[in-house]
Amino acid sequence: MEANSYQSQPVSQPPLYDLIILGASGFTGKYVVKEALKFLNVPSSPLKSLALAGRNPTKLAQTLKWASHPDHPPPIPILTADTTDPASLHHLCSQSKLILNCVGPFRLLGEPVVAACAETGCDYLDICGEPEFMERMEVKYHEKAMETGSLVVSACGFDSVPAELGWMFNSRHWVGPAAPNQIEAYLSLESEKRIVGNFGTYESAVLGVANVEQLVELRRSRPKRARPAAGGVSTLLRPCKYQQGGFSNCNMLIVAVVMVWLVVVAGASELYLCMGNVGGRISSGDAGNVAVPSALIILLILRVSVASQEVANVANSPAFLQIPDLFPPKIPGPFPTKGPMIDHQKEIGLWAVKLPSADSVVVRRTLTTLTENPRGLPGLNESPEQIEKRDAFWSTVKPAHFGVKLGSKTLLGVLRFIAVGMFIGLLGRNAIGRWLLLKFPSFFSLGWFRKKGPSDDEVRSASFKMWFVGRGFSDMNVSQDKTKPDMEITTRVVGPEIGYLTTPIILVQCALILLSHRDNLPKGGVFPPGIVFGPTDLQEQLEQNGISFDLISKKSILA
Repeated sequence: MEANSYQSQPVSQPPLYDLIILGASGFTGKYVVKEALKFLNVPSSPLKSLALAGRNPTKLAQTLKWASHPDHPPPIPILTADTTDPASLHHLCSQSKLILNCVGPFRLLGEPVVAACAETGCDYLDICGEPEFMERMEVKYHEKAMETGSLVVSACGFDSVPAELGWMFNSRHWVGPAAPNQIEAYLSLESEKRIVGNFGTYESAVLGVANVEQLVELRRSRPKRARPAAGGVSTLLRPCKYQQGGFSNCNMLIVAVVMVWLVVVAGASELYLCMGNVGGRISSGDAGNVAVPSALIILLILRVSVASQEVANVANSPAFLQIPDLFPPKIPGPFPTKGPMIDHQKEIGLWAVKLPSADSVVVRRTLTTLTENPRGLPGLNESPEQIEKRDAFWSTVKPAHFGVKLGSKTLLGVLRFIAVGMFIGLLGRNAIGRWLLLKFPSFFSLGWFRKKGPSDDEVRSASFKMWFVGRGFSDMNVSQDKTKPDMEITTRVVGPEIGYLTTPIILVQCALILLSHRDNLPKGGVFPPGIVFGPTDLQEQLEQNGISFDLISKKSILA
């Protein structure tokens, strides 16, 4: 791979480093350094050069010493950069192919780093789990990142790769004609000692409550995008061959009206119409904004007939055609019922309550992007074999309603979750309440979070299990006659402690894939991790590094 083949930096020489870890001396950053050192200058690894960056060179040197123990620290450059100094960030980006950003909270400190990467063409990965930040970065920097060739991917840690790969893993076990209606994730945190969370995660949750109105306003200000629709399969208005004769304005109007009706009334998820070399699309995600081909619009306004080109008569041609390999199927069956506040899943041994985490938001963003791009996102310079591999992968992924719940083996544990959630939800809405929450995290989190973080022993003793319970229909073609699913598939993702072990493993593996397979990934833009890394070998790499994916059961249930 050319060292600078995908960047548009105004420099003549390739970057000095494969990647730079920014915020390396932080709670999670030092574990990212430790994980990255395992792959530095290993023969099979693409990671040949690495640098650490942050505000305090002394702390960075201490981090390197800690991460290298018991070996001597390798000669890794230590660079000074500050999120309040855009010039230092631009200089940092000019020296590296990739920035791994571990500086949080991201809604306060992350945007300058994203901006610098998007403007210089440097690729960017982070461990953010803050929906407002991720969606705001997409709005502000997606177009610029596409232009410069900067691939910006947030949530490349425990938030939200296990959820993204986990629902895909479950979805791919629904072999046609079976299809899922709903996939629910149940997260269980386990430890031989006490569970102590990352204070940064707690701080992000508190600030998330404070900024919930900004997130709502941001979403309202954006054009609605396509989403997988419920009830059936996509419909295609099929392009037809040229025929002799004319195509009247009346026929054009009929075609346009039929297209609008199919989307707005009948619920077709996407329609395509071609005339000559010009094509257009309308979709349910366009919220009624009909994108009829520009040629047809002009002709309808001017009432000019077309003598040389004609689309076959809609009434007499096979206008409606299911093409599942081009367009993703809709979600079969009705929208799932809300269900009780506390859910008891006997088969996996958990009591659970809905978790308002980033995972559901990130998965929905991936589903939205997949609805708009049913074959996934094309790579920068893909080979025909890679295109075929990508097409094959996404053809096996079926959309479903998705949600996440936090589980405990006891009902008392779930009540404890609810109590902490109420503290954060009520106190996080005003400045005094936020001050109390952040000043006394151990008290208000009932011991789950503390400022100094967990000890090494507490980290080593912790683990997670994430169960994915998919319910759907054994035959999606007849699901419209059913009100309840008749099939259930349960899968599971298991790994070590989530904040300091699983997150660095995932982030580093995402980085290695990006470095070694950059030509197979999108040229640039701001995306969730699932749509970028789904068709890669990320799952296999995680399985080789201590994170397992297992099929637990597949069975019929009473409809």
